[in-house]
Amino acid sequence: MAVIHRTTLTPTKLELLAEWLPTRPWYRGGPAPELEKSGGFRLDDPAGEVGIEFMVTTDVRGPEPVAYLVPLTYRDAPAAGAEHALIGTAEHGVLGKRWVYDGCHDPVLFTELLALIGGRAQAVAQSITDTPDREVTRAYAGEPFPEGPFTPRPADDEHGTRLPAPHGTVLHVHRVPVPVAGTPPLPAGEPLGHVAGGWTAPDGTRLGAVLMTLAGR
Repeated sequence: MAVIHRTTLTPTKLELLAEWLPTRPWYRGGPAPELEKSGGFRLDDPAGEVGIEFMVTTDVRGPEPVAYLVPLTYRDAPAAGAEHALIGTAEHGVLGKRWVYDGCHDPVLFTELLALIGGRAQAVAQSITDTPDREVTRAYAGEPFPEGPFTPRPADDEHGTRLPAPHGTVLHVHRVPVPVAGTPPLPAGEPLGHVAGGWTAPDGTRLGAVLMTLAGR
């Protein structure tokens, strides 16, 4: 599993996201969000080269807190042809300069996310080395996915991000997940698969939500 380094990142992830989030069509707040890190989980890159994180960050500036799901990847060099997906660069206290990308555009993240949904990958703790995240749940009722790699073709709108997936399916990333206290209910309708997880609200309440759903086109 990936090693989590206790060190600095300059600028911080939240500083990078405060500039980037207002440019997204699914963003609900004003021009200058006030972000808090609320939770999330990680996936491992089998090659050990790309950091994969699914961060939940909460904007507390408005009248009601709004949580956003932000899949991120971290690379030690620019990804070819991915300039449009670059959130920014930051200096890591141990690893040096890192290129931070919207992970929905990254084939490594997309491939491992489908492996998670299909039951071949394990969600790991966001901030603890070698620790599975048992709060993250997944289900899949379709034909087994091939192992990939898969090239994502994401489309953003006010509802989130949609990615065409194998077997004629579409993966919907709920960028503004609908939270409930405790364990989230199963998604509405009849999706082929989903991923659910939790985070902590600004008042300390533990919340959960369906983060991604997989459905037929």
